[in-house]
Amino acid sequence: MEQENLFQYVQSMIISSTHRPKYMSISTVKVADLLGVPCTAVESGLKNLVAEGRLKTTKLDQPPYTEVYMLH
Repeated sequence: MEQENLFQYVQSMIISSTHRPKYMSISTVKVADLLGVPCTAVESGLKNLVAEGRLKTTKLDQPPYTEVYMLH
């Protein structure tokens, strides 16, 4: 999966989020289905984007305790 395409897709999802500050819980299964790629490719792509410093991730401290992504 092309990293830049994934980043642009995730970036537009986060920017369109209504949360303040901008963040979003990203379903890797949904993104994989929309992009027509395996779920593992999306998961590894997101991990690479976090490692590169283009995205920041954290877990919510209240239920549902999901992992959320923010632009760095």
